[in-house]
Amino acid sequence: MIKLAQRRNEPVVVQTVRSATAATLAYIAALWLLGSRPPPLLAPLTALLVVQVTLYATLTSGIRRVNAVVAGVLIAVGFSSLVGLTWWSLGLLIISALVLGHVVRAGEFVPEVAISAMLVLGVSHATDLALSRVLETLIGAVVGLLFNMVFLPPVWVETAGEAIEELAGRMRALLEDIGEEIGGHQPVERAARRLHEARRLDHDIVRVDASLVRAEESVRFNPRVKEGLLSRIVLRTGLDTLEICAVVLRVTARSLTDLAKQRTEEELFPPDVATALRELFMHMAGAVESYAVLITTQISTSAEEAEAFLETELAAARASREHVAHLLLATVREHPRQWQLHGALLAEIDRVLDELDTEKRATRLAEELDRYSQERRDRYPRLDRFVRAVRRRTARLRARRS
Repeated sequence: MIKLAQRRNEPVVVQTVRSATAATLAYIAALWLLGSRPPPLLAPLTALLVVQVTLYATLTSGIRRVNAVVAGVLIAVGFSSLVGLTWWSLGLLIISALVLGHVVRAGEFVPEVAISAMLVLGVSHATDLALSRVLETLIGAVVGLLFNMVFLPPVWVETAGEAIEELAGRMRALLEDIGEEIGGHQPVERAARRLHEARRLDHDIVRVDASLVRAEESVRFNPRVKEGLLSRIVLRTGLDTLEICAVVLRVTARSLTDLAKQRTEEELFPPDVATALRELFMHMAGAVESYAVLITTQISTSAEEAEAFLETELAAARASREHVAHLLLATVREHPRQWQLHGALLAEIDRVLDELDTEKRATRLAEELDRYSQERRDRYPRLDRFVRAVRRRTARLRARRS
């Protein structure tokens, strides 16, 4: 039952049900408005393509879809009035339609321009079919848009947050495994396995990024979301930080693998250094997980607890790092071989701790908010002036009342 409930909330399941419902409603509306001869199948097809998993994607795809069909119909009507259907006119029509599709910015619906043009050109009553195709497309697009406005798509922020936490969990597990295996003699094969695990994090990040893009689109134009911009920025900057940490973690695994290749007959580190490194990696693992909890928590109390735990783990990790640095320095003086790998390991640890720092996170959030605000002002200068004027007038009215 739990798995069934979880699958009901998956994007694929939600999208399947919504698309099928909207397509059926579009077909019923087309039958009522246009009749059943010929069957208005273009209307449900348009609704099927227009209804997306988010309201933002539905609006943008609906506009592009209508642009594509109308452009294809118009160019076909022009061709039918000048030339008939021949091999050379068909080729010229396809080329012209595809070029026109890029001109009207049809996006992924550029082939639809050529398809509509060919269907209209291939019949004797081109004008009647052209009008029918345009009407069916408009009906399907309108039904799809209204469906998503009446039955608002889900907000996928929570799903993206779960994906980020899963990514952080895999990173934590890898850090813990490295810390557990860093003591004693480490075979090259074992170190190489950890390196492959670190490389697989790249694929995990791609999947999380796709989930986050869907979440970012789900909060745009969605009236149920009050602070959509802030949620988008928090999750996006958080994923960027985890991606940098994953890259550094892969480099760390590479350094340890190179060190294992050079020390095939001896311990990777002396026992005291290995113990200190194990403690350091455990604190880093806790910091990564706490960071993920912090950026995905919506409740302020839980966020404060996560931030406090993150600062505690970072402080402990920095103290462990200094202890490890002193131990490695003494080790290098006694055994100067591969000293550069020791330095590289410390530099990689410093980079992870710096990326997870709470002050750096606050600075990055402020910079992103300023950048988004500046982009909005540059894109819609009149709207920005109007909003600022309304805010000033509202502030004056409140001042007078008080």
